[in-house]
Amino acid sequence: MRILLVGAGGVGSAITRIAARRDYFEHMVVADHDLRRAEAAVAAVTTPGTAGSRFGSARVDAGDRAAVAALLREHRCDVLLNATDPRFVLPLFEAAHDAGAHYLDMAMSLSHPHPERPYELCGVKLGDDQFARAGDYRESGLLALVGMGVEPGLSDVFARYAADELFDEIEEIGIRDGANLTVDGYDFAPSFSIWTTIEECLNPPVIYEKERGWFTTAPFSEPEVFDFPEGIGPVECVNVEHEEVLLVPRWVDAGRVTFKYGLGEDFIDKLRTLHDLGLDRTAPLTVATDRGPAAVSPRDVVAAALPDPAGLGDRMHGRTCAGTWVKGAKDGRPREVYLYHVVDNQWSMREYGSQAVVWQTAVNPVVALELVATGAWTGTGVLGPEAFPARPFLDLLSEYGSPWGMREQ
Repeated sequence: MRILLVGAGGVGSAITRIAARRDYFEHMVVADHDLRRAEAAVAAVTTPGTAGSRFGSARVDAGDRAAVAALLREHRCDVLLNATDPRFVLPLFEAAHDAGAHYLDMAMSLSHPHPERPYELCGVKLGDDQFARAGDYRESGLLALVGMGVEPGLSDVFARYAADELFDEIEEIGIRDGANLTVDGYDFAPSFSIWTTIEECLNPPVIYEKERGWFTTAPFSEPEVFDFPEGIGPVECVNVEHEEVLLVPRWVDAGRVTFKYGLGEDFIDKLRTLHDLGLDRTAPLTVATDRGPAAVSPRDVVAAALPDPAGLGDRMHGRTCAGTWVKGAKDGRPREVYLYHVVDNQWSMREYGSQAVVWQTAVNPVVALELVATGAWTGTGVLGPEAFPARPFLDLLSEYGSPWGMREQ
């Protein structure tokens, strides 16, 4: 397998460090708009003076569909692995198809709220633009594996595992994410891309109910306290827009599906303030500078003003947990479980030099690509993680040295 990895930020760099320990691929080209960043990611996994490295670097604009397709062809890549933010999903998704390559991402194409009733009805849902092209991928014999990070991704694998092995019928599936991470020296330092965090937290959250289908609610609705395992403890979680709610019901029969994130009151207040000030907007504003007018996106300014999450690992302490809570019945008896994956920041920094949140996101696409490379996962079209058997993934994740857990509730 020959891989083009687009994006050499925190997650992209963690992907290279994880993949370097596996032998299922022949070559990986790391591409970024900043060539120095791509070169640094490669240098971190390449022994100086060695020949025939499995890694190479390139510069590419992720928004330039033709340039990305040309890079795929130049390096004879079988698959494009997208490690950029969701703005670039569609051009990369289209470029992979143009070049006859498979495609994998960790976040799906962006949603657009309903123009009149945003907190009741769905407009364009996450991933709709990709699922609309499923026929093109299928007819070309290509696979687009979408939403294959940790959330979405591993959380969806857990949902499939629960349906296949733990339950006869499922009443509700709820993705629950929480952490006790702290960052020394910062009052506000998100552990993941603030651009993506603003997008998913301030958009109307989507809920699925079998009798109603998909519908929306207000941001930060339905607060609940969820007790997370391995010392994290109780965290208040609220509804947030996320891909699992759009993916799980396509392949798993469940009465209700939700996603709730443990943000904390202070984080929510800051996000609301950004929204009230219009600093969450992506449309450029004209700003006067000493070099004349400049078009600037307010959200990009916010992102530039905050520390890069990838560089926070040395200041970060604690653990992060991603998991899937499932309620239903087995053998005629009620059952409730929480399937989860916890990463300790000290461990991920010591073992890989990557902070916990980005490492936890990065390990899953590497595992998924190994399953595709070996033929354990096969398919064509646009498919989510739920479309594949869960057990091979969970077994291989443990082989990577990152076991998962299950708690009977």
